[in-house]
Amino acid sequence: MTAQALHASIAEAKPANSAARIATASFIGTAIEFYDFYVYATAAALVIGPVFFPQGSATAQMLSAFITFGIAFVARPIGSALFGHFGDRIGRKSTLVASLLLMGVCTTLIGVLPGHASIGLWAPVLLCVLRFGQGLGLGGEWGGAALLATENAPPGQRAWYGMFPQLGPSIGFLAANGLFLSLALGLSDEQFRAWGWRLPFLLSAVLVVLGLYVRLKLAETPVFAQAMARDDKARVPVVELLARHSLPVVLGAAAMVVCYALFYISTVFSLSYGVSTLGYSREGFLGMLCFAVLFMALATPVSAWLSDRYGRKPVLVTSGVLALLSGFAMQPLLSQGSSVGVTLFLCVELFLMGATFAPMGALLPELFPTRVRYTGASAAYNLGGIVGASAAPFFAQKLVAMGGLSYVGGYVSAAALLSLLAVLCLRETKDENLAAIG
Repeated sequence: MTAQALHASIAEAKPANSAARIATASFIGTAIEFYDFYVYATAAALVIGPVFFPQGSATAQMLSAFITFGIAFVARPIGSALFGHFGDRIGRKSTLVASLLLMGVCTTLIGVLPGHASIGLWAPVLLCVLRFGQGLGLGGEWGGAALLATENAPPGQRAWYGMFPQLGPSIGFLAANGLFLSLALGLSDEQFRAWGWRLPFLLSAVLVVLGLYVRLKLAETPVFAQAMARDDKARVPVVELLARHSLPVVLGAAAMVVCYALFYISTVFSLSYGVSTLGYSREGFLGMLCFAVLFMALATPVSAWLSDRYGRKPVLVTSGVLALLSGFAMQPLLSQGSSVGVTLFLCVELFLMGATFAPMGALLPELFPTRVRYTGASAAYNLGGIVGASAAPFFAQKLVAMGGLSYVGGYVSAAALLSLLAVLCLRETKDENLAAIG
């Protein structure tokens, strides 16, 4: 069958999944996954250090907590290879269910894990194991959600459909942050440290049941179903990916770095810095973050629409340049401790995160053929996280001690420059036929 005939047959087939079901299933999974992930990020900034690493200074506790935060990002590329293998050979639907289940179980178990005072060194060891499991789950989640959206999308609307999983982080962030804010307002500091911080982790179990209910009702994507009908599947997807498509993986990963850097510097590091150095209360800074993330949610559909209209590269280049310049604003806006300046910085950084993040839901899947698309898109997405996010709070803590906030702003600008160069090296994929990419 020619590529043109294949494309026509896919376009003429009645969609197995309605647009509403696609949007809900791709959105809800990433919302839950990022809720789970950001619950830990917030806890790492506020309480993980004293509970699991009580020895040493407050700075040492914070650094230890941020190291456990980074462990999950190391696990994510492994998760992308593991879940990508089954996603490319068995199907998108069953793999998405498994990744969501793993992430939710690990997050819930963190909520009941005893601290160092109860079980000694086993507490940080088990915490690291569960964080690794969280990373494995998230490593397989995003790629499947993005493929669910883009492989079901009508012609000319892949970025718009690919936006739905990109909206998940905003909602997950708001849910996690809003819950921590409510706990900060309703509990004393002693209650929060003793047991209150565990409640958001336990709530994950309820959210996972909801996500599983939605995803179990899905049918397989038409693009993947066509590939299976032709028996067009890789024997070992990760081997074929590395042998034939390693350059798109590297460039896609580098293009993702700025998204991660913007998000985790403006949330995890800024939260820690705002509470410990600028003197904000937990609830005060969390309130500013909840307001700022609305700008991320706003930028996501706007950027997706623009990338469908004008192309992925123009939108990513423009937002990348603005992100590079934003690094220079960090020191003047945060160093004074003004609420207006801090809120403005958070709004700008998270708006730019949404602008750089939204087109990636379509771009990364468009770089790879169907037979390795799950593995390839997941690998690029998660490898970018190692550079842009895994060590970002840790290095930012070190950089601010070495040279102040201007050094941390330089980190953001360097991440933006790396992503900008990668995007310039990529081909424009707006008009690519997913079924014909080879």
